[in-house]
Amino acid sequence: MAAGAPRIFVSHLAGVPVFDPNGDQVGRVRDLVAMLRVGRRPPRLLGMVVEVLSRRRVFVPMTRITGVASGQVITTGVVNMRRFEQRPTERLVLGELLDRRVRLVETGEEVTVLDVAIQQLPARRDWEIDKVFVRRGKGGALRRKGETLTVEWSGVTGFSLEEHGQGAENLVATFERLRPADLANVLHHLSPKRRAEVAAALDDDRLADVLEELPDDDQIEILGKLKEERAADVLEAMDPDDAADLLSELPEEDKERLLTLMRPDDAADVRRLLAYEDRTAGGLMTTEPIVLRPDATVADALARVRQQDLSPALAAQVYVCRPPDETPTGKYLGMVHFQRLLRDPPFTLVSSLVDSDLPPLAPGTPLPAVTSYLAAYNMVAAPVVDESGSLLGAVTVDDVLDHLLPEDWRETEFHEERAANG
Repeated sequence: MAAGAPRIFVSHLAGVPVFDPNGDQVGRVRDLVAMLRVGRRPPRLLGMVVEVLSRRRVFVPMTRITGVASGQVITTGVVNMRRFEQRPTERLVLGELLDRRVRLVETGEEVTVLDVAIQQLPARRDWEIDKVFVRRGKGGALRRKGETLTVEWSGVTGFSLEEHGQGAENLVATFERLRPADLANVLHHLSPKRRAEVAAALDDDRLADVLEELPDDDQIEILGKLKEERAADVLEAMDPDDAADLLSELPEEDKERLLTLMRPDDAADVRRLLAYEDRTAGGLMTTEPIVLRPDATVADALARVRQQDLSPALAAQVYVCRPPDETPTGKYLGMVHFQRLLRDPPFTLVSSLVDSDLPPLAPGTPLPAVTSYLAAYNMVAAPVVDESGSLLGAVTVDDVLDHLLPEDWRETEFHEERAANG
């Protein structure tokens, strides 16, 4: 854990208000959702169950939470209002972990769980349950007798999943350390029934990452077996270009129904991409590159580049544009490569560093020309700009390779060996 990172006992979060960035109350915390892991590894905190003002209980992922303290929780302001439904791999921290009888590993003594503590991992947005507050002796939380102590999660037994067992819950826990591409390869070789069970047990973000790595047939099969509301949630969690590729394979009626269920902003990005031919710069691009205004500094740019969710290709450069700074942007001024950012002082304005000589791609640029562009200029990503001079997105080398490689490249000997050794 990072030195000084706050540790919070979950009992202090029960019932606390949840606010959006403007200070308006969204609701109150009613529980936290964690995923247990094989062995004694600390559980990962997935998010919070929040009771909104309409008394509906909704799920807010930890990735949408920007601040956690004993007195309040701050969110990004974007809350999915669909009713919370617990999945097989999920445990309610307040409802299922507290008051539980477990054993101390060191002595074998049975103790009662009074509370657990959460802490954010260093340099990441992930949270874990790392401490357990227990009471010796018999009786639940209301019993006042008996010594209390705080131990590491690994210091107790009685929580974690068993290594054996064939339920989807156990498979998901076993596969947790696999990269999305390697887990996708495992899923591809499961039976359709088993594949659907594991997909149903994965959380939305994890399933979105895995779907992006699966062949089209597997993607369509898995999406078709999800409830439509959850399918829309997973599509929202996917990169817009990957979501557009998947939806383009569906019948028009199914595609439109899922787009209608998605959040309007996410659906708008996907609809824009669907308007372009598949094997063109517009059809290949992502609508979420790093966009900065001319008055942004090198320090601002590096802070954006450091974001964990960015792929290496998208983090390789930033694009400087006039407002608005979401695609389609105002006038595109040029880009700044990551290496150039490292060579200049933090207070330098990015507008003074832009490479304006490199011509951007037009959205209709065909795939062979996009490939030649990346090779000729030694780039891993390229800007896509329309006739009016607005940045529409960026094409990354991984998306280009996806369309150049044979359709069965994920089933090659190298890829299977990589998954087996993962």
